[in-house]
Amino acid sequence: MPSLITATPQEGRELAIKMARKSIAAIQTDPEVRKKLRNDYANDTAQLIASANVIAIEFQTIAKANNYWK
Repeated sequence: MPSLITATPQEGRELAIKMARKSIAAIQTDPEVRKKLRNDYANDTAQLIASANVIAIEFQTIAKANNYWK
């Protein structure tokens, strides 16, 4: 990610999702393992909520970097 600065909150949200996905890829570097695990978390409400929390934290960081788009 070259910058946390985005033009709109929607772009910030998309960046937050991208950052969360890139973090997972950095932690679990084997794409085949990630693919196998996808079904586990796709059907586990707790894991989906945890993923949403990660995105929310990333978005909070981006929003602050953008002065909340004021």
